[in-house]
Amino acid sequence: MYDNWEELEESIKGCNKCKLCTNRSNIVFGDGNKKADIMFIGEGPGADEDKQGIPFVGKAGQLMNKAFEGIGIKREEVYIANIVKCRPPSNRVPEEDEAISCLNYLRNQVILVKPKIIVLLGSTALKNILGKEYGITSMRGKWIERKGILYMPTWHPAALLRDENKKLEFWKDLKQVKIKMNIG
Repeated sequence: MYDNWEELEESIKGCNKCKLCTNRSNIVFGDGNKKADIMFIGEGPGADEDKQGIPFVGKAGQLMNKAFEGIGIKREEVYIANIVKCRPPSNRVPEEDEAISCLNYLRNQVILVKPKIIVLLGSTALKNILGKEYGITSMRGKWIERKGILYMPTWHPAALLRDENKKLEFWKDLKQVKIKMNIG
């Protein structure tokens, strides 16, 4: 584990721990306030993210930004990361060995950020962070506490692009996060 951001970010340069390194343009490490109270964790970078090296800049990220604006969350006040740091081919779900290869980077990001709340965006984030026994459909919108951190599982913004009906639930979940931060 690394004690500072510089060492952690240096440690991932040129990473070749899994096969995802073979097709990447950029490692998509994370973005935002490195002392944020709220951290968002998604699945992995898409094509736009791979090009720019920044998480959640494509269509799903733009939708998430609109939700942030509507609720009064500033993107620059939160920290955003993913389970895997390199784009899986054709935006497929990261395979278990790929997720495991990146997990220590993500754990170290959480340790350095020290968030009060982590929003788990979708099934991949939920299962890799809290356990394979959890399902996003049954756990979405329910607070879970572990080791002093509150977790809010919700839909991945990409799911909202596929199913408009999930937008309201996503919005409600983010509002719960905002309310919890204003009270806490």
